[in-house]
Order: sequence, then structure tokens, then C-alpha cells
Amino acid sequence: MQAKLTEQDKRFLERSLNAPMWQVVLAVGTPLALYQGLNMLFTILDTMMASHISKESVSAVAYLSQLNHVLSAVGGGLAVGAGIQISRAYGEGNFPLVRRRVSTLYVICLAVGLAMVALILPFTDGFLRMAGTPDELIAVGARYFVVQLFTMVVTFLDNVYIAVERARGNSRRIMYLNLLVIAVKLSLTALFVYVLESGLVMIAAASLISQLVLLAFALKNSLRPGEAFSFSRDAVSMDRETARPMLVQSAPVIAEKALFAFGKTVVNAMSTVYGATMVGALGVSNNLGGITTNPQNGYQEGASAVISQNYGAGKYRRVLDAFYATVVINVVMSVIVTGIELWQLDLLAGLFDSGSADFHRMIVLVYRYEAFGAVPLAVNAAVMALLYGLGMTRLTLVLNFTRVFVFRIPVFWALQHLTSLGEASVGAVMLISNGSSGVLAAIVAAVVIRRYRRRFSASSI
Repeated sequence: MQAKLTEQDKRFLERSLNAPMWQVVLAVGTPLALYQGLNMLFTILDTMMASHISKESVSAVAYLSQLNHVLSAVGGGLAVGAGIQISRAYGEGNFPLVRRRVSTLYVICLAVGLAMVALILPFTDGFLRMAGTPDELIAVGARYFVVQLFTMVVTFLDNVYIAVERARGNSRRIMYLNLLVIAVKLSLTALFVYVLESGLVMIAAASLISQLVLLAFALKNSLRPGEAFSFSRDAVSMDRETARPMLVQSAPVIAEKALFAFGKTVVNAMSTVYGATMVGALGVSNNLGGITTNPQNGYQEGASAVISQNYGAGKYRRVLDAFYATVVINVVMSVIVTGIELWQLDLLAGLFDSGSADFHRMIVLVYRYEAFGAVPLAVNAAVMALLYGLGMTRLTLVLNFTRVFVFRIPVFWALQHLTSLGEASVGAVMLISNGSSGVLAAIVAAVVIRRYRRRFSASSI
């Protein structure tokens, strides 16, 4: 089977394996960080537009978006886990295997997405109630959630395409395409909300249309005959060498992402004891935090691909170089961005408060706590890049499970029932869980690196 590299793919692989690692991480990670930051911007602007409808709409978007993230974890986890294996085969120089894995991953994600819609769609209201969604939010957002289900299927395929482009170092293309997607999404949402005065359903429709735009480019760039990173029906294979490593690698990532998102829906439900609008305030606070943490995730994604490629090529010293560079970049960026946000917090909260002084107060209260978890999360993201790149997805599952089900939900219960913090406990639990997660991640990294050095001491470390 023909599976050739383009000249651009050859040049990137050479840089990834031999160029100074600071340059590689910055070159690959910065466009991805900008892409993640822009994604966060579009989420924030979405929330602002929802607040134009009502503050209940803000809470519905915040709650149902987390529920959608639980479902989307399957496609996202497949893309991340399989992307590691695609990057490793790329670093090893096994280009026919790259093509088989890319083609097979597209088919798996499409089949899984359609199956999920078929299972959930006929029972939407019951599914939302089973997930603990308050009745007032179901009334406002059930149809919004239905449209989001169809968007999820398209996003599954888009995630595969992004994972493939990330593996081949095309992070600028990812950024430019997502700029286009965001422009389409925001333009349509503004039209539907401010001009046509539509409800939440049309906000979801704008998301679907924008993701279809990205899918059109994915199809165009993924159907080039003979290229290693293109799709071919003949290359689809469920054999042991092709599919099994991707599925094994992806299973812990799927569980990790689903459990993390589910845990956040539990926290949202627990927050409703302070009123339904507290869910919206927590969602806004999470969005403000995402201005910092989403770019961290961009460097995490870029570094994990570079680490996987170098590990596959036997460049063991460069694996650690990539990790250390990611730690420094993420920490410095987080200190700067979070400092600016805290400085202008009243202004930022005013963009989302729907003119409600009480809602404004809630947003400020929660984020003043959450902001101080940004630096520990910067360390956590770098550790995740190392673990993903080395294929240690079971450890990433443990870390993210602990973050929500040890450091967050039980602590939140304790703050609510054993202290007099009241509403402030919503922000305090974010600080405690994110800070504790960063410390635990640093301890895990120290153990992993020590064992890694011991294992490859005779090689190039």
C-alpha cells in the first residue's frame, strides 16, 4: 500500500527529532495554544450572547455543555489516544501503518457517534433528568441539547482531523481553520440572537453549521490518494497491529475525559443549592479560568505529539527536554494571563452578568478563588503532555479521576456541610482541587522521570 510523506511532513519530522527543543515546542504549541484560546473566546462570547436572552439561558448552556462534554469524551478520547499511536508510527518511520491508523480512526469515530445519537435521541428528556438536570433548565435547553447531539457526531470527525494535523505538525493550519470556524459561529450566533432574536436552539444550530465548515475542509485535505495522513477505504483495518493499540491507548483517555466531565456536572448539581444562577456563575468562572488553562492545553497537545515522535524514534533525552520546556512556558504564561484577569475582574464579570448585581457578585466571588489554581494547573498540563506522549494513559486517568472524585466532590461536600463558607465554597473547592492536582501531578512526574532515566540510562539520556 502506497503511503508517502509530503515534503512538508518530511521537514517537520526532521525538525521534531533534531531541532532545539525550545524552538520545536514553541513552534508546534503556540498555534495550538492560540487555537485553544480562541476556542475559549468563542465559548465566552457564546455565554455573553446567551446572557442577552436571560440569565437562566446562561445556566442552561453551562449545565448542558458539561453534559455534552461527557458524551464528547468518547470521540475526544479516541482522537487523543489514537493520535499518540499515529505520532509514534510517524516517528518510527512506519508510514503505511500511519495511513491504516488514520483511516481506521475515522471509521471508528463515525460509527460510535451515530450509535450514541441513536441511543440517546429518543429519550432526551429522560436522559437529562437522569443526569440531574433541574427541570427549569430542561425546559429552557432540551432542544438546544438535541442539536448539540448532532454537532457531537460532526465534532468526532473534526477531532480526528485535528489530531492528524497535530501529529504532522500542521498546527498553524489548525489555528487558521479554527479562526474560520469561530468567525462563522460568532457571526451566525450574533445574527440569530441580536437580529432575529432567536433562542438557545439557534445558538446550537450556529455551532453545528460552523463544525460542518471544518468538516468540509477535513474531507478536502484527508482524501488525497497515496499520502500517509490521508483516508483510504482500503486502508481501514481492525487487525491487531492497527486498531488494538489505538483502542487500548484510548480507553483510559475516554474514561478520564468522561469521568472528569461527569464530575463537573455533579459539581454543577451541587451548586444549585445556592440557586440555579450559581451554576451560571460557576460556568462563567470556568470560562474565565479557561482563558489561561486552554492555552496550557494547547502546549500540552503539541508537546505530547513531539514527545511521542521522539520516543518512537529513540530520542529519549529529547523527551525530557520537551517536558521541561512545556513546564516553563505554561507557568510563565499562566502567571501573566491570570494576573491581568484578576486586575480587570469587575470589567470581565460585567460582560456576563445580564445586568444583575447579584449575578455579578457571584461571578467575582467564585473566580477570585479559582484564579489561584492556574499555576498548579500549568504544571499539571505539562505532566499530562509527558504521560500522554509516553503512552501512560492509565496514569492520566488516575490523575484526572483524583482531581474530581477525591479533591473536588468530597471536598465540596465537606465545605458545604462542615464550614460556614456558604456560596464561597463554590470557588474554594476549585482552588483546592486544582492546587492539589498540580502538586500530585508534580509528584507523579518526579517518580516517572526517575524510572525513565533508570530505564534509558544506557541510551541517549
